[in-house]
Amino acid sequence: MTHWYTLTPLDVLLLRDAKPFTPTERAWAGSIFPPNGHTIVGALRSLLGTSDDFDITGSFLCRYDTTEQKHWLYFPRPLGYVGSIPLVPIRWDTGSHLHNRLEFDSSKPCPLVKASWNNPAADNNNDEEKPETKYRQYLPSDVILSYLENGQIQDEDWKVQYKGEDKPWTTSSRSHNSIEPGTRQVKTADGYFVETAVRLHRDWKIAIGLKQPLNSLPATMRLGGEGHRVLIEECDEIKGQWEKLKGKSDENFKPTGKSIAYLVTPGVFERWHDDNMARCRAYPWEWILSTNGGNLVSFATERQVSIACRSQYKDKDETKHNVPAPQVFAAPAGTLYYLNHPQDLFQNQDSAPEKVKRWRKLGYSEFFWLPYKPSSETNND
Repeated sequence: MTHWYTLTPLDVLLLRDAKPFTPTERAWAGSIFPPNGHTIVGALRSLLGTSDDFDITGSFLCRYDTTEQKHWLYFPRPLGYVGSIPLVPIRWDTGSHLHNRLEFDSSKPCPLVKASWNNPAADNNNDEEKPETKYRQYLPSDVILSYLENGQIQDEDWKVQYKGEDKPWTTSSRSHNSIEPGTRQVKTADGYFVETAVRLHRDWKIAIGLKQPLNSLPATMRLGGEGHRVLIEECDEIKGQWEKLKGKSDENFKPTGKSIAYLVTPGVFERWHDDNMARCRAYPWEWILSTNGGNLVSFATERQVSIACRSQYKDKDETKHNVPAPQVFAAPAGTLYYLNHPQDLFQNQDSAPEKVKRWRKLGYSEFFWLPYKPSSETNND
């Protein structure tokens, strides 16, 4: 059973990514939003005064509709779209004039093309007279549920209907420096650096799910840098939305036909190799490309998300030490994977090592599954 909570920022949030920077020189500290699993767990441990592990889902964004007085869970837009036009592997689109005519490196993922059944009127890239359409970058749970049921997102569902659906937050630069006593000069030792502050729009919040129930709520909790706080409250109405989505996803995982895996939280796919090096890549290592006899046909993604971790170890005196761990690079939420049939992650297997399953407990690599359904206007089945 998953308990759902909303985090309402009481001020701006400072959430640094894993980009290295040197405060002794002029530098920009990178930023990441929504906060990742490590940040959420660190905040919960600080709130509860414990070092216990947590099994979390998310984080996601949610919007409070003041008219309906209801919270709506939101998910990042699937990246396998150009505007509202779906992309599909060319091998799957038998109605395309490029099918079986496009040559590509067989050791690479199959190229993606605009679906041949797309309505030309929806492609307004060359129509300069039409006003620019603002597309949702985050989609509400009812649209995602329809996506899981039908395998498609209607043109109207892409258009922004509420403030913030294209970007629910604004950013501002915050400079940090120390002044030399008796002067107006910045201390050479401390230098100067700038980081990005994030402010969520009104009625927008962060949502997380926890296997462990929290008591004594509502409460304030520190999140991110410099002690900025959020109000954490229980939100049962999100639970129903999540259960519908998860139930439909699990149902879609059972068929054996062509499927699309929709990544809704950053995906960490890390593996140690024979040279004792850990490497990350954009898709699970157990998913072999179909050109090499495997199941994965192609995928649509963008720039990786860098994640900063920390490790604990005990010295010979049994003293605990907390030190920075190597950076990890995750596939961004919204990535789509096109497979010949559904295939589970190694991280979800009971036989997987605990350090591998820990990524899932931190909320990473959460998938929704949907069937591949070409438009009924074509005969691409």
